[in-house]
Amino acid sequence: MFGLSSTAGASSVNDYIASNNIGHAHVTSSVWGGFPKNAYRKGVGKPEGVVVHETANPNSTIYNEIAYMKKNYNNAFVHSFVDASRIINIANTNYLSWGAGYPANARFVQFEQVEVHSKSAFAHEIANAAYYTAYILNKYGLTPNDAAYDGKGTVWSHGGVSKYLGGTNHTDPAGYYASAGKKYFGSKYTFAQFYQLVKTTYNNLAADGAAHGSLTASSAKKAYDKVTYAKADSQASLGDDYKSYRLYNHIKNSRSGVKSYSWDSVKASVGKKVYIDDIGTKSNGHDWYRVTFSTDSGAQKYWVYEKALDLIN
Repeated sequence: MFGLSSTAGASSVNDYIASNNIGHAHVTSSVWGGFPKNAYRKGVGKPEGVVVHETANPNSTIYNEIAYMKKNYNNAFVHSFVDASRIINIANTNYLSWGAGYPANARFVQFEQVEVHSKSAFAHEIANAAYYTAYILNKYGLTPNDAAYDGKGTVWSHGGVSKYLGGTNHTDPAGYYASAGKKYFGSKYTFAQFYQLVKTTYNNLAADGAAHGSLTASSAKKAYDKVTYAKADSQASLGDDYKSYRLYNHIKNSRSGVKSYSWDSVKASVGKKVYIDDIGTKSNGHDWYRVTFSTDSGAQKYWVYEKALDLIN
């Protein structure tokens, strides 16, 4: 009767971030005064977008990378570093960095991602990277536009710079995204999917403070997801991967006061039958289902993400 919604190019990484309510680290300012301060290109005077890099070093840490860059900045340096738990800004973003050659250096804020080595760490790092990209765009009054299609956007991979602007021949972070996505999520993660997460993150940033780079937990105005509801009368069962998700009293991020519950509270197991009486579809196309675990009139109702269920047609 009801089927799961699908989105072209949907990403298991982005879905995992959304369904597990993965947030982002705060931007930590650790600006080093030894970096040169050169202006962005004449006539613009501010960054025109963001270039996303990865270090291509599976054995380094964020602090090792920062230390190395300070010692070798005459060869190259970027503005910030990101890993699974940190976003560290080391060079003033009001001045250009040397991370992608001419002419990109004179146009874009640039940051590096340190390679991480688990499913959770990769998802957290991607969430941090998307947030930092959106944060910089907001800070400088820019809007998301994927440069991969015409070389004229605000969100760039290093590979996109090589293809459209030259001055460099690197292709990161494409290889790292693809291999980590395949290893931890079963399918390659792409820069196009990352861009979709940047767009979602950007749209969720509060205008209050974000445009000036001062978005904090105390100053941000919560942006709730839009949901369209439809009554239902159907059944489903818990899928093989239901433990990757949670039960909620309302659809996650649809309002204030949303609480989650463990599956232990309902004695859940793969194949356990549930009864659906309402469907909520978010603006991103994904469905949530209001379920009970019995037909009793007073049975507790919960909301659950679509991918936790196997629907019965």
